[in-house]
Amino acid sequence: MAMSEMELLTLLRELDDPERLEWPLHYDRAATGLKFGGLVRRLEADFGVLCESERDTQDSSEYGRVRVPADATVCGTRIVVCVSKFGSLAEVCADNPGAFLGTDDAHEEGALDRGDLATVERALAELGYVSVPEELLESDYDGPSRLEHFSAQPSWWTRFFGTVW
Repeated sequence: MAMSEMELLTLLRELDDPERLEWPLHYDRAATGLKFGGLVRRLEADFGVLCESERDTQDSSEYGRVRVPADATVCGTRIVVCVSKFGSLAEVCADNPGAFLGTDDAHEEGALDRGDLATVERALAELGYVSVPEELLESDYDGPSRLEHFSAQPSWWTRFFGTVW
């Protein structure tokens, strides 16, 4: 069952360790990589196509991204799944993070099919990821970590998926 916005905010605050911006205390790079590889294979099987991915992102709290190609989606827009190094957090977006105001906006604009989104969300849930809506991640960050080096108001996305320097 999907978590409520309040539950997700609580989780984000619990995972927010001001002493560790790039990865959590007991971060296991190998386990994270294996799980991420499983996600890539699952999305490739579900969509019947090879998916581009990048992993082990340096100087970032994001572990990696998987891109479902546009030609494999109903609406012809690629789907990007971002995975954080913190708590198996994941974000699903159409085209790229920030390209739309969220998956609802992308759907309303005809860029994201609900069935394609459900396929990705099901894969994430079955592999133990916690999907956090882009709309929530883009809200103003109000946690304890010092993120003053950003020129604009940081967001929760900045904290858990952005560059930490």
